Amino acid sequence: MSIYRRSSQPASRLFAGWRRRNRRAARGPGTGQPAPPEGDRGAPHQPPPRLPSVLSLHSVAGQVFLLQVAVVVLLVVAAVTALFLQARTATLQEARERSLVGAATFAHAPGTLEAMKSADPSALLQPRAEQARQLAEVNYVIAFSPSGVRWTHPDPDLIGKQVVGSYADALAGNVHQDTYDTPGVGRAVDTMVPVLDTDDRVVGLVSVGITVKSVNEEVAQQLPLLFGSAAAGLALVTGGSALVSRRLRRQTHGLDPAEMTRMYEHHNAVLHSVREGVLVMSGEGRLLLANDEARRLLDLPEDVEGRPVPDLGLAPRTATLLASGGEATDEVLLAGERLLAVNLRPTAPHGGPAGSVATLRDTTELRALAGRAELARERLQLLYDAGVRIGTTLDVVRTAEELAEIAVPRFADFATVELLDAVLRGEDADGVSPAMHRIAVRGVRDDHPLYAAGEEIAFLPTIPQAQGLQGLQSGRAVWEPDLSRAAAWQAQDPQWARRVLDFGIHSLITVPLQARGAVLGTVDFWRARSEPFAQEDLSFAEELAARAAVMIDNARRYTREHTVAVTLQRSLLPRTLPEQSALEVAHRYLPAQAGVGGVGGDWFDVIPLPGTRVALVVGDVVGHGLHAAATMGRLRTAVHNFCALDQSPDELLGHLDELVAHIDQSEAAEGDGEGITGATCLFAIYDPVSGRCSIARAGHLGPALVHPDATVTFPDVPVSPPLGLGAGLPVETAELDLPEGSRLALYTDGLVEDRDRDIDTGLALLKAALAHPGQSPEQTCQAVLDALLPARPSDDIALMVARTRLLDPDRVAEWDVPSDPAAVAPVRAACARRLEAWGLDQVAYTTELILSELVTNAIRYGADPVRLRLLYDRDSLICEVADGSSTSPHLRRAAATDEGGRGLFLVAHFAQRWGTRYTARGKVIWTEQSLEAAAAGLGGGLGDLGEDLLDQWDEPPL
Repeated sequence: MSIYRRSSQPASRLFAGWRRRNRRAARGPGTGQPAPPEGDRGAPHQPPPRLPSVLSLHSVAGQVFLLQVAVVVLLVVAAVTALFLQARTATLQEARERSLVGAATFAHAPGTLEAMKSADPSALLQPRAEQARQLAEVNYVIAFSPSGVRWTHPDPDLIGKQVVGSYADALAGNVHQDTYDTPGVGRAVDTMVPVLDTDDRVVGLVSVGITVKSVNEEVAQQLPLLFGSAAAGLALVTGGSALVSRRLRRQTHGLDPAEMTRMYEHHNAVLHSVREGVLVMSGEGRLLLANDEARRLLDLPEDVEGRPVPDLGLAPRTATLLASGGEATDEVLLAGERLLAVNLRPTAPHGGPAGSVATLRDTTELRALAGRAELARERLQLLYDAGVRIGTTLDVVRTAEELAEIAVPRFADFATVELLDAVLRGEDADGVSPAMHRIAVRGVRDDHPLYAAGEEIAFLPTIPQAQGLQGLQSGRAVWEPDLSRAAAWQAQDPQWARRVLDFGIHSLITVPLQARGAVLGTVDFWRARSEPFAQEDLSFAEELAARAAVMIDNARRYTREHTVAVTLQRSLLPRTLPEQSALEVAHRYLPAQAGVGGVGGDWFDVIPLPGTRVALVVGDVVGHGLHAAATMGRLRTAVHNFCALDQSPDELLGHLDELVAHIDQSEAAEGDGEGITGATCLFAIYDPVSGRCSIARAGHLGPALVHPDATVTFPDVPVSPPLGLGAGLPVETAELDLPEGSRLALYTDGLVEDRDRDIDTGLALLKAALAHPGQSPEQTCQAVLDALLPARPSDDIALMVARTRLLDPDRVAEWDVPSDPAAVAPVRAACARRLEAWGLDQVAYTTELILSELVTNAIRYGADPVRLRLLYDRDSLICEVADGSSTSPHLRRAAATDEGGRGLFLVAHFAQRWGTRYTARGKVIWTEQSLEAAAAGLGGGLGDLGEDLLDQWDEPPL
């Protein structure tokens, strides 16, 4: 059926004559309608006979109509049944609610409790119950005593008699609802509500019911509406089916399936036998039909029916004409190597739908008449295309490749481009040098004998390429119409020259690439299949090379700036990651390609912190170029300085925001338009002791978290404004508990966002790339780049993947220290035993001295609670003393007469590092000792000074 609907429209327009004959033959003899004479074939078209009825089973429309009506009837019956059941259920539910409301209202009405407690409850309750029953439109309202004696009833004869049924649930103080038979009423929906005294004792019960018969009556009242709606729906759908069938009858012209099949066979045979191309287009510009000849002339693929004409890959002029829907007579168009005469006519005036029919004739012999004009047009078009296509990027190599691509095969069969080494490096051309590198090779065949791209070529002074360079003053091209007679060219490499000639290359034009008074290289145009280059080809070659040289020079200058920016940027980024045991970290940094986006200001860092903690930083500076790279270095240095103060992520980003705002104000006052405002940063601190990670971000993308089971989530980290735009607003921090083996991925927007891909798609690809269990951080980085890295990145990409580790609990020791100087000695003894268990006897005395001093200062000058913690991490021992005071000690040099002030000096002398870290409830004084230095004898012993100091404390057991 679908095949016929595509082809029947052109048949009704192109072959109306034989269709009328087929229809007359189908009616048979004796119809009283003789065939028109031969001379009347051009008479006006007579209206067709009346089409058969829609209900005729002989037509396709009639069969479809009866099938639609049958399906609609079944659907209507099912819908009515469903509506009836739904209405009944809804009405029964409404009855339950009315019964409950009535019972609860009567039970809690003023006076009900007093009436039930009175001497004659029936006298007081019966009138009120009957009035409530009539107002609520229920079947009965019965009040009865806890013993089951009725006080009220619609039938007065049943007052005082025993209630039938169980009401134990109501006597227990609960509302009870059920459906059962009630004496004198029948089957009803009944609700019992207890009436409670002030001491929660059941004084009486109220039962309200609605009979099921009443419910059914309400449902029956809705049946006319249901059946009326069903009948109306059936009528509407039947009418719609009739209209659809009528439209189908018109489209099929009332034909039965056999007649339609016969018409399709005749129509198909005629189209395949026509030796002119035939195209049928719809009014919307879609191709409905193309015969074999049209496919051959236009080189159309197999599946062209139904596609828009502009999407068929035709020449723009041909596609525009065919999709116009207008008229054309013998319009000459170029289709590949053929000249086609196109005739176009609309179909609507002949009784068909809106559309057009085109016939095509091959008139290639006309090309000779317009050859020269066409050649000039092609040359102009080639120059225009060169201006559009050459220089699409600011990459020197790519620009040279585009020059070769635009020249082949429209001007030359082969094209090669050679550039000076200085140009490739982005430097100014250092004079004319015969030694160059071949950058691009393009040809109609890949098995050519020409030197490949990447090879260094040294030209002899006598060959055309060298002559082109030496002809700088004139800027003219060098032309060799017959290479077999060019002795100087063959002298460059006789064996190679022979292979070139044997391959069929016979003609050459060499043009110097010259821009701003400097020679950048040469471009060579070779011909093998085409006619040899003529004199008039020289001017065109020079024009093409001049346009390309300007683009290559622009790319060279940009390459120089890009190289400087990349060098600066890489010098400011970390070259190696510091050693630490909390995280296994891998990273990737990819600057934007030259000519696409330029070097940006993306950066990352891994900063070890006291207490085995590690800070992870990822940031992005707006803009590209040297300013962005330099700004990135300033921010990275600032973060390192702030980390030396051991601040929390929110405090650090707050200070960084103030710093950026201050720098921007200073640069604005100095008249420098480029600031830092808009830079983003994510800062995270991971503690391997607790497994907790604190994260804060300022305008940056949040991290991706890969759980040990490879489940990937994007934690909800509150986002603050970008740096410089915070305006003093507080920065919020997210706290994450990371199981051991979790992977935390930090990245910049260049990874997930690109000009051809939105950020949601990028995040989905990132999630899929991360969701692989058992991958190391290095493998994860590579998998992410393989999945998301665009072919030519337009922005910097920074990626850092960190897998978490937890410090062995056996290497963590903690003690709560009482606020008593006498507690120092027991704590020191306990620490000594723990160091002995760890095998760290070489630092035992030093550690005892340090912790004694720190604990004593915390007890004397700090506040409760005081807590001591030892951490044994690889080649270092960390001692932390925490107290509830925010007062920080300061190192000073004590005078000879001072009794104190030397303890912290000793701590700083014997510890490799020490410092203060503030917490929400006080501070932590920490020291770090190098076990390697102690093993080497650098600080392992204290000497007499240490022994004297340690003898000041006793060592009772802790």
